Amino acid sequence: MTSLLPADGARLLIGGKLVEGGDGVFATINPATEEALGQAANANAADLDAAVTAARTAFDQTDWSRDHAFRAHCLEQLRTALQSHIEELRELTIAEAGAPAMFTRGPQLEGPVADLAYSASLAETYSWETDLGVAEPMGIKTRRVLRREPVGVVGAITPWNFPHQITFAKLGPALAAGNTVVFKPAPDTPWCAAAVGAILAEETDIPAGVVNIVTSADHGLGAQLTEHPLVDLISFTGSTQTGRAVMRGAATTLKKAFLELGGKSAFIVLDDANIAGACAVAAFSVCVHAGQGCAITTRLLVPRAAYDEAVQAAAATIAGIKPGNPAESRTVCGPLISERQRARVERYLDIARSEGGRIVVGGGRPKNQERGFFIEPTLIADVPNTATVAREEIFGPVLVVIPHDGDDDAIRLANDSPYGLSGSVWGTDPDRIRRVTNGVRTGTLSVNGGVWYSADAPFGGYKQSGIGREMGVAGFEEYLETKLIATAG
Repeated sequence: MTSLLPADGARLLIGGKLVEGGDGVFATINPATEEALGQAANANAADLDAAVTAARTAFDQTDWSRDHAFRAHCLEQLRTALQSHIEELRELTIAEAGAPAMFTRGPQLEGPVADLAYSASLAETYSWETDLGVAEPMGIKTRRVLRREPVGVVGAITPWNFPHQITFAKLGPALAAGNTVVFKPAPDTPWCAAAVGAILAEETDIPAGVVNIVTSADHGLGAQLTEHPLVDLISFTGSTQTGRAVMRGAATTLKKAFLELGGKSAFIVLDDANIAGACAVAAFSVCVHAGQGCAITTRLLVPRAAYDEAVQAAAATIAGIKPGNPAESRTVCGPLISERQRARVERYLDIARSEGGRIVVGGGRPKNQERGFFIEPTLIADVPNTATVAREEIFGPVLVVIPHDGDDDAIRLANDSPYGLSGSVWGTDPDRIRRVTNGVRTGTLSVNGGVWYSADAPFGGYKQSGIGREMGVAGFEEYLETKLIATAG
């Protein structure tokens, strides 16, 4: 069985070989202890160029893009190999990403690994050709066939908050579609990516160059990948600000760009809902993984007449959730990923105070945590929807509660945001719920706790929350081109 990480640090995966980084190594840090876990390979520009060249060669000179059954076999093989290492990967993910252990049994690890089976199935069952029949344009009898083909070389750039879920939501569909991939993970979680690279290289039949994994402390490599003339598509998940830069970089070669960006999603409670119960759910969800999720609902919109009850219910739930060691089975709120991220959250809390916001619960660092990048789950009240903390993505365990004056006003407030990624609606009247879900402009909506996350369900956003969809058939088709073949006679 593969040893996931060599004693002296992780490796890059380039052209089927595990190699050292051209710029040596850099440290990866445990956010719960602030201690160095070890070293990761630090790629430079030459390494990235070699990875792109390897991916281009594998796409152009092998049958990978055409052999659907072989791709399905390789994806199933990868899934099985990852599952055989699941406990090692769990330990690594808890330590490096600060992911609470309970969530590694779901969307942080086991769920996305299992989802590779869906991608493998698509590779074999997707309708790659569609017969459009015979027509006679300009009097010429012509049979038309619509063919779907892989885009080519995919540059995948991922963040640190859900390192496996986002990785496999890109790798699975991209590979199933027949593309080759150059994968650049965030520098905060290089081991999570390098471990996948070691398993892929040594325990699967995926050909050399089909997947290349380049870890680096240099954010400039992302721009290099985006602008590289041999890359055909960029699949990026991260902040909206960085997404704009990716879009500009992709424009230099007019390559296709898929962008899954930020959110400031609304949790709408209607006046016929169980106010206390709904607000407790909203408060709990914002604490999960220390609020480090783009689709987490961070604006709680409640009926004005029930505002005090809502604040009290949310505060009671938040007060009961203490940040702690992510390795412990009951921990919900672990650390933030870095000191930089904690400072960002603290800056937003200072802004909330300066703009008249009331910190109902939390608002600082936990007194019993001397080490680790922890922040208290926080509830902010008495701010309007125009407040900075209601407009901007904080990416921490911070919930803002805002009153609304009925269903129409709730829709207005939810839509009064530059983002449109996710959301939630709680109520009892089906007609009112339908009207609200029809009115809110966002990519996913949960009704009364419904779960929208699934391998076969597309995920993505409206407005500045992104372009395109990930997962499901819609996400798979992001990695395809459309070719029409017209034959006379």
